[in-house]
Amino acid sequence: MRIKLRGVAALSVLANAVHAQSSLTLYGAIDNGLLYQSTSASSFSPKAPNNGAIWQDKDAGLYASYWGLKGIEDIGGGYEVNFKLQGAFSSSSGKFQLSDTTGVTAIFNQVAAIGILGPFGTVDVGRQYAPMIYAMVDTDVRAGEYFGSILTAWLSINQAAGWSGANSNLPIGALFDSNALVYQSPKFYGASFALEYAPGGVAGQVQGGTRESAVIRYSNYGLNVSAVYYNGHDTNPTSTSVPTGLGNNRFYYLGAMYRYRAMSASASYSVGKNPSNSTHVDIEMISGGLGYQFTPWLSVTSGYYHLRDRNNSANHSSEYSVGASYFLSKRTTAYLQVGYVDNKGTMSQWIAYGAPVAPGVSTTAAMIGIRHSF
Repeated sequence: MRIKLRGVAALSVLANAVHAQSSLTLYGAIDNGLLYQSTSASSFSPKAPNNGAIWQDKDAGLYASYWGLKGIEDIGGGYEVNFKLQGAFSSSSGKFQLSDTTGVTAIFNQVAAIGILGPFGTVDVGRQYAPMIYAMVDTDVRAGEYFGSILTAWLSINQAAGWSGANSNLPIGALFDSNALVYQSPKFYGASFALEYAPGGVAGQVQGGTRESAVIRYSNYGLNVSAVYYNGHDTNPTSTSVPTGLGNNRFYYLGAMYRYRAMSASASYSVGKNPSNSTHVDIEMISGGLGYQFTPWLSVTSGYYHLRDRNNSANHSSEYSVGASYFLSKRTTAYLQVGYVDNKGTMSQWIAYGAPVAPGVSTTAAMIGIRHSF
């Protein structure tokens, strides 16, 4: 009898496993290298002085160092429930990175979201990457790397706008959004769209701290095309400010990338502005890039990123970057990158993520490093 009961229990467990399969994965990456920069600044303040050349051990030459947990449960009928917890850390110091509160770090500062996936698409709720960042990465030959790419050029708009501070919710547009609801549609003949709404949760003020965005993407026959609209209220408030629903963050983006065999080329045009004070913040960004996959293990990419203050023609910046990545294995990549930025007026576009330069100062940077994923 005991043997029969054990057999029934085993079959029951097996049946449940077949009906609702689930998985839990621990994953992450560590990225570190040596950075040389011919100029430097101690902060991202639009008035930060030039402190001179700097050599430093630098985290994140390709992308952030991070770790996370993700899980999927099949609930049947073509539906899955998933979650993701992901946080960035500095491989140089081991410290957690910043959250959306100025000066405050967080364990899961990148993603803390739960969602459901089905034939209708996906819906995710919580802190997560804003859909616009995927659209930008897919239309940049440099793939939004943390050195000389569409990512660093776009983030530099924040400093040019005069918004200094230390939190992940600073830039015009957004890399991450907290309290966000994001819908991602299935693909229809290569086309898809994403919609985002992040309620501010401010009592008595419906629009206080809210964000909304829409992204349209097309990917087929080697061509990627993306269009972005992002709108935010009360972006980058100080610790003492009270959200009022002021619309002060708007970003438009149109980009394309085409791959043909080993060659790739990209171009984009975008505008970031503060609708409540467009005479102060109205910045244009233009990019272009070329890349070539020499072997399955070696690729070289290059990019050009131009920022222009549409209110003052004296403020403009041009950045040039080139990088080579060599895949030592499926999980380990060695890289070498070089960049130059020519800042004019009050412009302070930076080359390496987290390595500010002073306004109006031309800068050369080079970085060699290694990245390992697990």
